[in-house]
Amino acid sequence: MGQVTIHPLEDWEDMESFEWPDAKDPKWYAGMEERLQGKEDKYIQNHIFMCLFERMHSLRGFENTLVDLYVEQGKSAVLADRIVNFQIAVIENVLKRFEGRVDGFAFSDDWGTETGLFINPDMWREFFKPRYKKIFDACKQCGCKVYFHSCGKIDAIIGDLIEIGVDILNLQQIRVYDMKKLGELYAGKVCFATLCDIQKTLPLKGEQEITEEVQDIYRYLGTDQGGIIYAYDDSNNEALNISEEKMNFMNLAFEKFDRWKQDKIFKYEKQGR
Repeated sequence: MGQVTIHPLEDWEDMESFEWPDAKDPKWYAGMEERLQGKEDKYIQNHIFMCLFERMHSLRGFENTLVDLYVEQGKSAVLADRIVNFQIAVIENVLKRFEGRVDGFAFSDDWGTETGLFINPDMWREFFKPRYKKIFDACKQCGCKVYFHSCGKIDAIIGDLIEIGVDILNLQQIRVYDMKKLGELYAGKVCFATLCDIQKTLPLKGEQEITEEVQDIYRYLGTDQGGIIYAYDDSNNEALNISEEKMNFMNLAFEKFDRWKQDKIFKYEKQGR
């Protein structure tokens, strides 16, 4: 999906001349009306990609952003608040332009390495948590659900994310967690949107391991009332060396062991690019 290689705010002095986007500009919403046509009976979710942390390090550079949190936190706060205000303005504009037609907002910020957060969890709570809350509150005020994607091992802040309004948590590297413990702590408190591990299971394991992982997801993360969304995602399968056959097998496994709605059929169709 590409990688940012030129960071427009690599030098803090460029903040003074940087042209910030205008959330009221109609170009940000071009095509949405057409995509919403005929979807009145569907659950509509608007995706705001690279919400806060990823937007910061796209603008400043990853290493700069991490260092700034220690040596330039004042400037980091100015940058973060500009991003937060823009995202809130986007949410408000979407809800105004498409009143009553959007049910939720999806946000994405990858926060984890394979072993933990990129920064100390206490720093995350001090700096990022209140800013995410402002964004999520803008959704909640209009009755919209909050979906949050984050790759890596982020169990240190899952409770915080739930506390500030995350309804659906998208985890695609489920094997970096102790799934049983994850379920004991949070099943029923948040809806898990997940699939088999996109790094450890789908590229490297066979049908037996995929089947067992699907069963574990349902066993540990679901409740009698539900709590699981099968988060099928083929956007990076080629890069991850995940075959179409494995995705099809996983689809059928999720269908087979779904104890809540047995008439649901998953059909995988490769999308044209």
